[in-house]
Amino acid sequence: MAHQLYLNEQTGKHSFFSVKEKAWHGLGQIIHDYPNSKEALQFAGLDYTVEKRPLFTYDTENQLADEETGIKIPEVIVPEYFATIRTDIDTVLGVVGKDYEVVQNIDAFSFFDSIVGGDGIQYETAGALGKGERIFITAKLPGYIKVGADDLIEKYLFLTTSHDGYGSITAAFTPVRIVCNNTLNAALRNHSNSIKIRHTINAKQRLEQAHQLMGISNNLTTEMEAIFNHWTKIKMADKEVRKLIQTALVPNKEILDKILNGNEDEYSTYYNNMCNNAFEYAMSNQTQLSETTKGTVFGAYNGITGYFQNVRKYKDDAAKLKSIMYSGLAQQRGQVAFDLCREFANNHLFLSN
Repeated sequence: MAHQLYLNEQTGKHSFFSVKEKAWHGLGQIIHDYPNSKEALQFAGLDYTVEKRPLFTYDTENQLADEETGIKIPEVIVPEYFATIRTDIDTVLGVVGKDYEVVQNIDAFSFFDSIVGGDGIQYETAGALGKGERIFITAKLPGYIKVGADDLIEKYLFLTTSHDGYGSITAAFTPVRIVCNNTLNAALRNHSNSIKIRHTINAKQRLEQAHQLMGISNNLTTEMEAIFNHWTKIKMADKEVRKLIQTALVPNKEILDKILNGNEDEYSTYYNNMCNNAFEYAMSNQTQLSETTKGTVFGAYNGITGYFQNVRKYKDDAAKLKSIMYSGLAQQRGQVAFDLCREFANNHLFLSN
């Protein structure tokens, strides 16, 4: 399976580290103790800098060349556009506009250090994709979301940024259920679980002030613990779990209407298989058999998130990461599942004509 992690040909190492356990691609450096931000930067191969340099082209009518080498000399500057260059390997990562500000990898780690005062945060994974044009970091916060007697959900911050001009700096609160490593994406009430910062002239300053994410994390922790514990007390029949899965995974309104009308034979094979696999995971996977999960609304929600992270096949690891963390299909369907479960828990209904 393709992974798209950067491979440093000089060191023979991939730009990725993980604490204690291998990631699904099995690559990178596995370390035993949680590193500080400086160490994490080095373990992940992210200790490089990026520069914004002017772009040039040639005058086709009056092409000048070096007298000794015969190499053509660029003499026409491309106005208002620049190349972002990874300086350690002198490689172009992207083309950006004049207002774009490079946010160095070290600044991304400084962001995490600043929002918790450097205390208690544990860097768990970090890496670079492509030639280093996109980086990602996950760090574990102290404490847990406790569901029932022994179902613990760890609290993570996830950050990704790029050096190619595509996408914003994104930092998000991401709870992860320990028992099956499910990322439980959920936006509550009227606030998101993430912040987005554009690569503009004040991007670095805004990054330094983005400790508001810690406030978001604290609010979400309190709300999610109450919601999940409420869900463990509400039972769902098998047929209700199946219908919830069908509704959460529905790709369009046309198929939703068929669900409402009971026309199961008209579903597409792809959609049917997806629902069947998610239902099988929800009902029979070992991680779904605990007292807090089996036959409950909490179990139905975990069944859908678990399907996307432990069953569904992806083109490569980058596609899986995008689907789960970057507002891809897994995150979108997970949010729909969360909303449906909340509606069912509050009203014992989740479908309406």
